[in-house]
Amino acid sequence: MKAAKKSPKPAAKTGKSGGRFGWVKWVFILPVLLVLVVQLYFFLQIWWWVDHNPGMTSFMREQQSVLQDKNPKAEIRQTWVPYNRISNNLKRAIIASEDANFSEHEGVDWEALQKAYEKNTRKRKVVAGGSTITQQLAKNLFLSGSRSYVRKGQELVITYMLEMLMDKQRIFEIYLNVVEFGTGTFGAEAASRHYYRTSAASLSAGQAARLAVMLPNPRYYDKHRDTSYLNRRTSTILARMNAVEVP
Repeated sequence: MKAAKKSPKPAAKTGKSGGRFGWVKWVFILPVLLVLVVQLYFFLQIWWWVDHNPGMTSFMREQQSVLQDKNPKAEIRQTWVPYNRISNNLKRAIIASEDANFSEHEGVDWEALQKAYEKNTRKRKVVAGGSTITQQLAKNLFLSGSRSYVRKGQELVITYMLEMLMDKQRIFEIYLNVVEFGTGTFGAEAASRHYYRTSAASLSAGQAARLAVMLPNPRYYDKHRDTSYLNRRTSTILARMNAVEVP
């Protein structure tokens, strides 16, 4: 009598999903998780700054490092002052010069960006930026001065976070205290002391207009304070200031 044949045992399970290629999914998952963690960090930091003043921004640290390469003892100049101790002249001048629609847009002025793109295309070089005050603040708080599509995309995300969590006055207050006005000079109070030996609260209309015009290239104008363009543009901003809405 022949012995019954034993049925073959099922192959043992390895317990690994996807076998040797299981690691492939992590190549995609880990970068996504990292990006989400970074966005959460930005969000929580902005949420904290709704009622707490920032210390040194990313851009300040970068510029201080540049200065310390030449002079290890170099420090940036910045003194925080509350919104009501900054001259309305400066507030009007900066909005007139940098972002006329600041009180109306939701962080990005797409029309201004389109105009800047068309102007740069005509000139075949970058002569206009189109960034709003909120976009500039996003860059100064967290990002470097480098230019890339990735950095610009991150700037837009942070911009909308700022607009979602803060009102316009708080955004503008932080901006006025951290924006670069010259080599190692940040914020309205330090700029007023550096250029005019006065406080940010005491700036005249003419002084405020000139400071606002310096913003696109502050380190250059710190060294060249009496160019024909600076004088001409200052007169233009003076003429526009009274029509500006201040938050």
